[in-house]
Amino acid sequence: MWQGPGRGLYGARKVWGQLNREGIGVARCTVERLMRELGIAGVTASRRRPRTTIPAEERPRDLLERDFTADAPDLRWVADITYVATAAGWVYTAFVQDLFSRRIVGWQVADHLGADLALDALEMAIWTRGGSVDGLVHHSD
Repeated sequence: MWQGPGRGLYGARKVWGQLNREGIGVARCTVERLMRELGIAGVTASRRRPRTTIPAEERPRDLLERDFTADAPDLRWVADITYVATAAGWVYTAFVQDLFSRRIVGWQVADHLGADLALDALEMAIWTRGGSVDGLVHHSD
């Protein structure tokens, strides 16, 4: 792979652009052909995204019935997991939000998608709010 400025990861489009900036007039298709013949290819990110949600038919009943409001703090919490691709791989974040204040009351970050990720976020939320969960409805996908 051709090493250019930045992260040193250049595909045909970037090589073609750099050559033209340096005054070397060449067609992009020529750069693509030459790179292919030399076995040079740019790095491509994996497009396969992790599965973080279970399909609706496999989930337990929705106790909130899609009503994401609350009349007081610590009555209704929602939780979710999200992810982002980084140079080192996927990074996962689990969070718990109080529906009354919309405040994140618990969160956790990890390089894996395991049950402990969500449980650690929930434990942090319970600890943050003083340990009492009487009357609380916790909803997650």
